[in-house]
Amino acid sequence: MKQNVYDIKGNIVGDIELNDAIFGAEYNESLIHQVIVAQLANKRQGTQSNLTRAEVRGGGRKPYRQKGTGRARQGSTRSPQWTKGGIVFAKKPRDFSQKLNKRAKEEALKSALAAKVADGNFIVLNEIKLTQPKTKELAAVLKAFKIDKKTLLVTLDKDDTVVRSGNNIEILLTTTAELINVYDIVSNTKFIITADAVKKIEGVYA
Repeated sequence: MKQNVYDIKGNIVGDIELNDAIFGAEYNESLIHQVIVAQLANKRQGTQSNLTRAEVRGGGRKPYRQKGTGRARQGSTRSPQWTKGGIVFAKKPRDFSQKLNKRAKEEALKSALAAKVADGNFIVLNEIKLTQPKTKELAAVLKAFKIDKKTLLVTLDKDDTVVRSGNNIEILLTTTAELINVYDIVSNTKFIITADAVKKIEGVYA
């Protein structure tokens, strides 16, 4: 499978052979969904903690006498129906993490990448070098490809100039080849990657 290679001005400067085992993989929506759910679940801290009526301070004395007041009987001001009372079925710290085997995550990643290629949303750059960290320079790259949707930009290694240039572009997310993940691929419409980053991904997952 061949893919055109562009420069940052949007001109075709060559082509690259994509590995069919990765970029031609079969689309597996259910596996992608499973991996994304697990990825988001693993980001949850699970530290939320509310107090039950047994844990709220105070409320030891009966607020008023049992009979003769015309009001409903009450035994404690820390019952859930009272202001500052305990919480019914209070949430407690828990572990939300889900385990997925390495093979499943790899196959989901391949499937997500193949979908970008099949949809025509996969753009390969020969390189991306900016003279200085300026939003205007990186925005010009997106404009050259007429991109106005959420975009993931993948480079071989972390480039501070590119990262700083893209921080103020709302539709752009930058990452590196070794940090690429299924959620970032799927949540962004366009996928821009440098040629050397493609080789890095093929070397790891092929």
